[in-house]
Amino acid sequence: MKRKYLLDLTVTENIRLHAHYVLLKLTADSPLPEMCAGSFAQLRVDGSPATFLRRPISIHYVDRVHNQVWFLIQLVGEGTRRLGEAKPGEVINAILPLGKGFSIPQSPSQKLLLIGGGVGIAPLLLLGEQLVHHGSRPTFLLGARSDKDLLQLEHFAKYGEVYITTEDGSRGQRGYVTEHALLSHTRFEAIYTCGPKPMMQAVARYAKYENIPCEVSLENTMACGIGACLCCVENTTRGHLCACTEGPVFDINKLLW
Repeated sequence: MKRKYLLDLTVTENIRLHAHYVLLKLTADSPLPEMCAGSFAQLRVDGSPATFLRRPISIHYVDRVHNQVWFLIQLVGEGTRRLGEAKPGEVINAILPLGKGFSIPQSPSQKLLLIGGGVGIAPLLLLGEQLVHHGSRPTFLLGARSDKDLLQLEHFAKYGEVYITTEDGSRGQRGYVTEHALLSHTRFEAIYTCGPKPMMQAVARYAKYENIPCEVSLENTMACGIGACLCCVENTTRGHLCACTEGPVFDINKLLW
């Protein structure tokens, strides 16, 4: 079992990327633990009397040079809004890394597709970096409502070619990620995806039809992060499993979608 750490992390930078998204960079006094793409952290929210539970946030990236862990946070409620207001020097208590992440191919491949939508792009940046480290060269397919909702593109481009869809056609191909022409003329060996559930289900249907191995990172509501509260349970071929401990990454063939 992967070791979990309870750490006081110090905010080094808080970047407002969008009206509803911030990039939070945190550091520790000692070297950060190893973290795999797809794992997450439970961040304690201080200074918010209405927020009692920690917030589960995907690990976006680990900068070993500056000993930083990055979190891409969507501001959707009181807890995430408070995290989005954190200032440099402020301390945020975190439990990490939690959950099971994406699998890395045993043999390097140039035909790996990483599909993300909305804040679901978050775990794919670290995954791209880790795939490159193991000799692969991934392709990214990122979807958003409009060009204003596309985030961190320059960082993804460091690790692979980036294709884009927007629902309004303001950038890239108009439509949804599963409608992109890339899927009709390129045969991929594996697909990894994270984003809104309808998007992931559409990607899973495509992968099953094409007989391509596929892993999805679920965004089920998680309160405790250790499998005690049972609010993130997912129905699988092995019965009801906690996404926070048995996932959040699952092989699509184990999900009853």
